[in-house]
Amino acid sequence: MYQNDLEIAQNAMMLPIVEIAQKLGIDEDDVEQYGKYKAKISNSIYNKVENNKNGKLVLVTATNPTPAGEGKTTITVGLGQALNKLGKNAIIALREPSLGPCFGIKGGAAGGGYSQVVPMEDINLHFTGDIHAVGACNNLLCSIIDNHIHQGNALQIDPSAIVFKRCVDLNDRVLREVIVGLNSHVNGVIRQDGFMITVASEIMAILCLANDLEDLKTKLGNILIGYTYSKKPVYAYDLKVQGAMATLLKDAINPNLVQTLENTPVLMHGGPFANIAHGCNSIRATKLALKLCDITITEAGFGADLGAEKFMDIKCRKAGIAPNVIVLVTTIRALKYNGGMKKDLTTENLNALKKGSENLKRHINNLKQFGVPVIVTLNAFITDTNAEIDLIKEICDKQNAKFCVSKVWEFGGEGGLTLAKEVVNILENEPADFKFLYDDNLSITEKINKIAKSIYGAETVKIDATAKKEIAKIEELGFGHLPVCIAKNQYSFSDNQKSLGAPTGFTTTIKEVRVSAGAGFVVALTGSVMTMPGLPKVPSAEKIDIDKNGVVTGLF
Repeated sequence: MYQNDLEIAQNAMMLPIVEIAQKLGIDEDDVEQYGKYKAKISNSIYNKVENNKNGKLVLVTATNPTPAGEGKTTITVGLGQALNKLGKNAIIALREPSLGPCFGIKGGAAGGGYSQVVPMEDINLHFTGDIHAVGACNNLLCSIIDNHIHQGNALQIDPSAIVFKRCVDLNDRVLREVIVGLNSHVNGVIRQDGFMITVASEIMAILCLANDLEDLKTKLGNILIGYTYSKKPVYAYDLKVQGAMATLLKDAINPNLVQTLENTPVLMHGGPFANIAHGCNSIRATKLALKLCDITITEAGFGADLGAEKFMDIKCRKAGIAPNVIVLVTTIRALKYNGGMKKDLTTENLNALKKGSENLKRHINNLKQFGVPVIVTLNAFITDTNAEIDLIKEICDKQNAKFCVSKVWEFGGEGGLTLAKEVVNILENEPADFKFLYDDNLSITEKINKIAKSIYGAETVKIDATAKKEIAKIEELGFGHLPVCIAKNQYSFSDNQKSLGAPTGFTTTIKEVRVSAGAGFVVALTGSVMTMPGLPKVPSAEKIDIDKNGVVTGLF
């Protein structure tokens, strides 16, 4: 009988989380349980493993996402399960899902089929409260800013020059632009404000890039919140609020431990979006995983043009780590969609597939720029034909990229053994020569150009006048050395989401540039990208329900 993802997850044979911890050599004293099947790893573990040798790191990324789906998380989970089936000591490191996409258009984000992370309902909803803590921390700073102005404004903060926004972890487009402080003087100064989705906030970025509590507190204090009337910068530490903010995150900074359907350990921590943030799980979780196991499998959000580039140029730069192999996930359906085939994607169409494979080829060539071996894996569907699979293999061969088929949705770890063996072979026989895309000493404009031209394939980059002024101000403040996080739609290499495949001859337009001084990167916004998503005409929330016994349906 056919089961959907949620039904498969609800029938899982989970082990108590303390037993999963024991697999990793973690004592029960270092586990803070959130019920029977979830836990946080205590801060005490880091001193115990600091002398352990680092394992190997596998990065999973994908071609550009389409409505047909790619299954990047499913492959990540299936690969972890497959490596353990081979007798390897492997662990998975993932991001936490946001409530916004869960109730919006994307649905759950814990893998699929027989390659899922469980307990799936908990993970996709409140989990251990990390994202709530990030939201509370963010909005504490906002409330302190407005209170400071109301109480006399000793710092002379210009209400029209506040750059730090409130946040909520839901897709709520009407909150993108708001007016606060209405009615009377006791309600605060009237000013324009706005909301971001929590996972795109600088607080989430900081949580994921902090090494420890002290580093977290320092980064929180370094947040640029706005400017004075005389145009001098004001930071969170000027408001003496970084200690309280760090206190709100004292538990959230510790990684969460869960498991797959096959009881493979998973560290799931942090959740920044890759189209408007840096799209990677936390440094603390990844570094811990590398100390606990021989092989760590992690992923970067959306397509490789966003998530993988930011993983390499931001996360690896900040953490001092590097991937040993990259797995590039694609599907026949997604490539046909990129080739202009929008309907009947289950029907064989070699012409559309060949045309859409230009997207795959560009991703392969992009990833090779980082000096890391690349494996293309096809997330297989039952409707894929032999001729279609052979065509993708032929294309990969011509690109000098290894290729294999994965069936982890249908068979779990068993369906990923071919991929797992190929990964092990590369880890043992093909050392990576990792390098960043750009140097720190390039200007912000040069970094933007490097990413847009070398990764997106842009012919030219247009930086609007407002963005040029913002860049000049950021460099004047001493932040020109920071890496760049480009906020761009996830569907296309260009900033036009309808331009599929591998477009050429286009211009990438930078509308706005901000500095996330606490997180330690510069954000460049392209086109019409939003930091607060909206809901679709038919939100996923309409399909989610719960019965009198507490059984959830529609959450996948």
